[in-house]
Amino acid sequence: MTERMSSADVAFLHRESRTAPQHVGGLAVFTPPASGFDYERLVRLIEERISLAPRYRQKVRMVPGHLANPMWVDDPYFDITYHVRRSALPRPGTDGQLLEFCSRIQSRVLDRSRPLWEMYLVEGLSDGRVAIATKTHEAMVNERDGIELAQVLLDAAPAPRRTVEAIWMPGPEPSSLDLVRDALIGVVRRPVALADTARGAARDVGSTLLRATSLAGGVASAGKALLRRAPASPLQADLSEQRRLAIARTRLEDYRRVRDAFGGTVNDAVLAVVAGALRGWLLSRAEPLRPATSVRALVPVSVTDQADSGGGALPSRVRPLLVDLPVGEPDPVLRLAQLRYAMASHKASGRAVGADSLAALSGFAPPTLHALGARAASGLTRRLFNLVVTNVPGPQLPLYAAGARMTEMFPILPLDEGQAVSIALTSYDGGVYYGINGDRDAMPDVGVLADLIEESLAELVGAVDAESSLRVGGATGTRFPRRHRTSPADES
Repeated sequence: MTERMSSADVAFLHRESRTAPQHVGGLAVFTPPASGFDYERLVRLIEERISLAPRYRQKVRMVPGHLANPMWVDDPYFDITYHVRRSALPRPGTDGQLLEFCSRIQSRVLDRSRPLWEMYLVEGLSDGRVAIATKTHEAMVNERDGIELAQVLLDAAPAPRRTVEAIWMPGPEPSSLDLVRDALIGVVRRPVALADTARGAARDVGSTLLRATSLAGGVASAGKALLRRAPASPLQADLSEQRRLAIARTRLEDYRRVRDAFGGTVNDAVLAVVAGALRGWLLSRAEPLRPATSVRALVPVSVTDQADSGGGALPSRVRPLLVDLPVGEPDPVLRLAQLRYAMASHKASGRAVGADSLAALSGFAPPTLHALGARAASGLTRRLFNLVVTNVPGPQLPLYAAGARMTEMFPILPLDEGQAVSIALTSYDGGVYYGINGDRDAMPDVGVLADLIEESLAELVGAVDAESSLRVGGATGTRFPRRHRTSPADES
């Protein structure tokens, strides 16, 4: 099977460099069943289900002379053991050792002569746990037919659903002459194809800004924000070839308590937590902060339109939204209020896809949605924002891989040139798990930022407790009216 790559997919190949790999990563931790979980079992599971994600057995073939976009072609020498690898930590492995291992593998670009993904089974963690680290090139995941391997590997019950390994026969790989002939035929049939290909290979900043403006237009002053640079920040730096990873573990119930006490949505509370953590991090670096100081985040959001057919498919649009995080505001409740106001217009537009809709998608969709979020962010010039923050709700029930229960899942977003750090988070089975990817040289204190995320949430929860005490003590009013949850969409 062959298929020509879209211009958007090709853009990720062109923008990739040694200092800016364009793959989305993930780190999942599992508790094995009594029967065990080993490398052979993982490989067998993937072999049974990889046919459900056919792109994972295809590679990229460039067209000689760049006469047309490259092709996805079946890899006739596909070797599952090359892509699925085994490693181990010295027992009992710690979080720090696991993150150092993942930092090194996430720093390396994928081999373009093979299908653009890798998976690592990491053994030796404390308490008998194992971890699975993944890398998937962004060119493999798009809004039309994107699917991530994790979506087909995980089950909602310890007993794996019955699957039958499909017999796979790779299609014949086209020769260079075949590629040139097909490209020329395409140009003859559609004369503008060659011009389209040339334009797609370069970054079209103007069209990207227009696309972003159409989405951000409903947000207060977002249109004006697009016309000015992001505030200067140590979050902007020249990238090295190495990364540092950090993680934070929080509970979804805490965000719900904040939402119920002060209004807004869980996503508003998340952004307020990130803003508080960034404030603490900037203060730890002795950065001067004024009350109006902000850090601009690009927050990819899922939107829908009248053309959407529904039915459980991926949202038809994942678009970038620019949000100024009020890091200069010392009061956590006022930070939340500012973000509630900024996000309300987008939600009121009726185009936002609620968290309940996302969580109801078949399979484990968060890896795919994080990848789509990274794609939505990639087209904007780095001068417009300081960092990317993706928040994807996941299922609130345990998932399993061949009987091994997934206990935690940390997404990892790539860095674009000039961006020193990215923050991704996924809610799953009562937890909210943050993956923070930082440049190794620019972010030696990335672990501090992870710790501050947990502290920032604790600060907001403390404000909720104080608010409750005032009510119980007979106070006649509060800073913000209490708001009861009205619909599952308020989780977004």
